[in-house]
Amino acid sequence: MTIKTTFTALTLGATLAAGTAWADGSITYAGSGGGLGQVMKGVFDDPFTAETGIAVNALATSDRASALKAMQVAGKVTWDVTELNPIEYATASLSGWLAPLDWSTIDPSGALPEEAKLPDAGIAATFSTIMAVRTDELPDGKQMTSWANFWDVETFPGGRALQNQPIDNLEFALIADGVAPVDVYTVLATAEGQDRAFAKLDEIKPHITAWWTAGAQPVQMLSDGEVAYTSAWNGRITKLASEGVPVEINWNGGGIKASYVAIVKGSENVETGQQFISYMMTNPERAAQFASMVPYPGMVKGLYDHIPAEKGAMMPTHPDNVGKQFVTDAVFWGKNLGPLKERWEDWILE
Repeated sequence: MTIKTTFTALTLGATLAAGTAWADGSITYAGSGGGLGQVMKGVFDDPFTAETGIAVNALATSDRASALKAMQVAGKVTWDVTELNPIEYATASLSGWLAPLDWSTIDPSGALPEEAKLPDAGIAATFSTIMAVRTDELPDGKQMTSWANFWDVETFPGGRALQNQPIDNLEFALIADGVAPVDVYTVLATAEGQDRAFAKLDEIKPHITAWWTAGAQPVQMLSDGEVAYTSAWNGRITKLASEGVPVEINWNGGGIKASYVAIVKGSENVETGQQFISYMMTNPERAAQFASMVPYPGMVKGLYDHIPAEKGAMMPTHPDNVGKQFVTDAVFWGKNLGPLKERWEDWILE
């Protein structure tokens, strides 16, 4: 999972055709499509159109960074508002492909915390990469409560899995080595910190049963009993637990990810785009309706006043969970993913 769930393949030609087919009084929104797109349509798109008369042309898209680059190079922008995952956002922001946002217009009442309001994007939804634990595999009287426990294979025997990528794993390794979540990027920004993370990963590498590459894999491995402990996406584990599998989420040291919304530089519908972003992000009742259907909440204040306590406790930005985690630094990874991914790929083959 990322907040992007199901993608339809996108070519620039298809994008141009879809974007130019809509007249004034509409905006084009580049999102994820699939099940998430259907929820978006019911909670945001259709009600927005009913209230404003502005139609939302929702496109199912993938590889949005490449599409944005192509539009900027061609000088023909056909998207107005776009969803972006963390790496897409970092790429687009650093490349100057996004329009500045006027938050005094989007959020005049201060419904959003400042950290949700970036100069060129808003954090519309969140999810976390967390540790999932098969509670029936824990040693008697023991609880796995930290990444240090995950690394402790003597006290906590059992199969383990991690995702096959440097993102999250370098952070988890530093946290297992004693770095506070709030300090992880200060350490990781240095060559010494990166060496420290890989050295810690050297310790756990022989004990990893599988390096997963798709969000369904850790869920299946937990369900089958192939592994007892794994990193995973919180929404997947919430669903697995609801199906009766004895799993729980450990939020300590989890990595919160953002799904961003932004206006494409060169859009002719900036004002309308900001109106749509405001509609999506600043109403707690609407945000709660979305989060109750897709467990990836926004950041509007008062959101959890409108979500049942038991359901809210399973969400990454719940007050009981958010302070235990780090927020994945999209800009850090946008700048450093290339060399760290190359190092990771060499390391995984050693």
